[in-house]
Amino acid sequence: MATNQQARTDPPESPPEPDARVRTQSEAGNSVPPAELLELLGDEYTQRVLTALGDQVRTCQEIISATDVSKPTVYRRLGRLEEAGLVETTQRVDPDGHHCKQYHAVVEEIDVEFGRDGLRIAIETDSAAARHRAPPMLADD
Repeated sequence: MATNQQARTDPPESPPEPDARVRTQSEAGNSVPPAELLELLGDEYTQRVLTALGDQVRTCQEIISATDVSKPTVYRRLGRLEEAGLVETTQRVDPDGHHCKQYHAVVEEIDVEFGRDGLRIAIETDSAAARHRAPPMLADD
């Protein structure tokens, strides 16, 4: 019996930009299982925090002001987002010696696939771009 195979006409997917990383949840090396990641992203407060970060660097206090979410809740969500590899931190040191953490979202895209083998999540991040947005870590005198 002959099979009718149709030639694929879809263009090949373009590779990620050089500074971008694409990884599956299992390759990410983090301890957030796919189901927990989906739950985290479905959370109203997580969405507020990510929206407040957008493409800018903010301190926790700036996030609190922008979201009207309590300080403990913001810190918990930031911790979980950092653990999941969706947010990174930098340390800002002021000339007077004071310092504070600054947060920036590095997630560019999240793809979720449901298949025979279960749930698969691919996360595309762009850490290099996020670092370029960050102000200098040490202020000049």
